Amino acid sequence: MANTSRMANAIRALAMDAVQQARSGHPGAPMGMAEMAVALWSRHLRHNPTNPHWANRDRFVLSNGHGSMMLYALLHLTGYPLPLQELKDFRQLHSKTAGHPEVGVTPGVETTTGPLGQGLANAVGMALAEKLLATEFNRPGHAVVDHRTWVFLGDGCLMEGISHEACALAGAWKLNKLVALYDDNGISIDGQISPWFVDDVARRFAAYQWNVIGPVDGHDVDAVSRAIEDAGESATQPTLIICKTHIGKGSPNRQDTAKAHGEPLGEGEVALTRAALGWDHPPFEIPADVYADWDAKAAGTRAEAAWNQVFAAYAQAHPELAAEFTRRMAGALPRDFHQVAVDAAVDAHAKAETVATRKASQLALEHFTARLPELLGGSADLTGSNLTHTSHTPALRIDLAGEVVRDAGGRGGRHINYGVREFGMAAIMNGLALHGGFIPYGGTFATFSDYSRNAIRMAALMKQRVIHVLTHDSVALGEDGPTHQPVEQAASLRLIPGLEVWRPADTAETAVAWACALQSADRPTALLLSRQNLPYAPKSDLGDIARGAYVLAEPSEVGLDRKAQAVLIATGSEVSLALKAQELLARDRIAVRVVSMPSTTVFDRQDMDYKWSVLPDGVPRIAVEMGVTDGWWKYGCAAVIGIDRFGESAPAGALLEYFGFTPENVADTVRTVLARS
Repeated sequence: MANTSRMANAIRALAMDAVQQARSGHPGAPMGMAEMAVALWSRHLRHNPTNPHWANRDRFVLSNGHGSMMLYALLHLTGYPLPLQELKDFRQLHSKTAGHPEVGVTPGVETTTGPLGQGLANAVGMALAEKLLATEFNRPGHAVVDHRTWVFLGDGCLMEGISHEACALAGAWKLNKLVALYDDNGISIDGQISPWFVDDVARRFAAYQWNVIGPVDGHDVDAVSRAIEDAGESATQPTLIICKTHIGKGSPNRQDTAKAHGEPLGEGEVALTRAALGWDHPPFEIPADVYADWDAKAAGTRAEAAWNQVFAAYAQAHPELAAEFTRRMAGALPRDFHQVAVDAAVDAHAKAETVATRKASQLALEHFTARLPELLGGSADLTGSNLTHTSHTPALRIDLAGEVVRDAGGRGGRHINYGVREFGMAAIMNGLALHGGFIPYGGTFATFSDYSRNAIRMAALMKQRVIHVLTHDSVALGEDGPTHQPVEQAASLRLIPGLEVWRPADTAETAVAWACALQSADRPTALLLSRQNLPYAPKSDLGDIARGAYVLAEPSEVGLDRKAQAVLIATGSEVSLALKAQELLARDRIAVRVVSMPSTTVFDRQDMDYKWSVLPDGVPRIAVEMGVTDGWWKYGCAAVIGIDRFGESAPAGALLEYFGFTPENVADTVRTVLARS
């Protein structure tokens, strides 16, 4: 029989040794949660260390990611390809044991955590993915999607407002396979939390329609294990298990203090803790019997083999479903995706409609949602404004029994009403993408992307294909005023490494932007879309739109057979403005090239030859965009027509006149630049 005390102390020893060696880190949480980890990982968690990507594995999320050494210890001890040397290299350059867990870096890590509360929201997304995939793919006698999502969280996660957003949705969606274990130790960096955290957590989660168990003794492996078993009986509710623990458990002088939270114990205290625990082994040395008790490779291999048999029978009975499930979990697009994308763009080009780009987005989505069942849409209470719904995406609804409601055509929901929860939506979408099987997209107003920003950043850091539909993208939204008018958001989003930002000018550019977003398997995308109608910009070719910027109109297209004297660079709604200015200037025999730049982030990655072909050297450049100007000077602009202040409340036409977004002002700016040069 496994010695659970020694198993827990192995976690404590590895945590305090690694933090001490790194002279940096958080030993207290791993030491306090050790028995919780023993209960879950050695008795209930279904996983296979020899194949961390097994499709039907349970998902485990460490939301209080500062306790990363607990997770690294667990991965090492249970047999994942994380050798002891990696633990010795904790927090060192290019090691697999970063200060906070990073998905794609460490085998077995399901999501990148550290910003508190977001791991919990990711777990909600993962549990929702499991429920929806089970509804879509399981058939009588063939439960190929059947796993749980587990999350450890701390006081800080519950203080963050995102925990309210995500956990309320988990209750509404009746995610009964989601189990959260709360490390209730009463300590944060600033000390005892009672002066600033007075929540009755049990009643709070009961109000979310969660099943609440405890408090239980978080240092009693059997008690935690029984609570986990009880959680499995919940048919329609997610479960919160409140585990009372001591931060820094075992440390004679640091236990139950803030000093245990975020700094090494110190060599002397480490020695005292070893003695107090009866752990007489040198740093980083784990006895063979403890390794044996922790080893999960054989059990994991058996569990996956059993599932493989289930899936083989499923594939024989339902070969098309099995192939589709395999494709979806691999993140591959349908074989005919290229043709779908071409059809969407060509259709837009042929119709040449004058519509808002938010409507253009919906038109493109009609094409893509028809052929990509993995597209899972949603909106933060702005569906009718963001236009994220299509005829192929029924609203997601869950009945009283916890089942996904199907419409008259037998279709389950594919469009989520997130409510007014932008941050929660963004982090839940990250969880959906991380789980696999879905490409999530969600809408809100562009100015409210600030609510979502850290989750958008995390998607970029994790290289996840998540698409943000951000409408009402400029002061031209009008009367709602500066609280709703984005001016700095486009520039700010473009600063996030790895995030694709598109601001298309018409229906064809919008269709191409969607196609590029769907093909960006390792990048999230933000689509900035207009509220107001925009005219279609005539174009002879659609091929270069995907390169982020292209020559839309040469001087010859307005009757001037000469080289361009200036280049107007514009995005989104300002492209039509640039074209009108080009016409005005042509009357004065001033030749101007118009470049549409729907994605600066994509254009910036093009080769220099292409960049010079679009923005030729020696020709003055003038950028036009209804936002802050700072980001445009890198293109060597002689002038930028933008807005370096907040907007005003007024009809759109009055605002455009007031801020100088008129063909006449753009033309005058070009004249001024040419006069200077």
